[in-house]
Amino acid sequence: MSGMEPQPSRGASGTAPEHPDDWIREALACHEASLLRYAYSLTQDLETAQDVVQDTFLKLCEQPRETVAPFLVRWLFTVCRNRALDVLRKSRRTGELSDEDMNRQPATGPSPAEATELQDSSAWVARLLESLPRNQREVVRLKFQSQLSYQEIADVTRLSVTNVGFLLHTALKTLRQRLETVDQPRTMNSQSVGNPLAKAP
Repeated sequence: MSGMEPQPSRGASGTAPEHPDDWIREALACHEASLLRYAYSLTQDLETAQDVVQDTFLKLCEQPRETVAPFLVRWLFTVCRNRALDVLRKSRRTGELSDEDMNRQPATGPSPAEATELQDSSAWVARLLESLPRNQREVVRLKFQSQLSYQEIADVTRLSVTNVGFLLHTALKTLRQRLETVDQPRTMNSQSVGNPLAKAP
């Protein structure tokens, strides 16, 4: 018996005890991709987004698990958002824009020629989403890409749940209207091609 290797200690359940850093690794595996998409949607720069997410997880490493774990997703997205906005405020790309100005500023929309080339509906929806004001884009992404609840979105963005609902409703209504506007000419063209009477004088 004296020559046997020492066995790792096990808990009452018979499994090896959890390493203190395991919860950090699990959080990284579960949320890194969605945080990266979110950070990129705010910064519009992949390298900056990666730095923001790295800073977020570095800050997580400094937190006691018991104080963060109960609301981990909300904490991660809040820290990620705050860090991304700090970077934007220091960036020349935003100049002296206030938060309110940034919220109102839409991304550049596609030209008619670009719209014709965007035949894939998912690509077109993505471009339409970019034409929304920043605060509407943000809540749509948090809801449908990151699967956050209304309350979690409110906590992350520091908006009320009512405001979150209003922004989502307004954004989705605008997207539907713009999709219908795009679809109408295509429908009319296809009907004209398929109906010989449409060409008659």
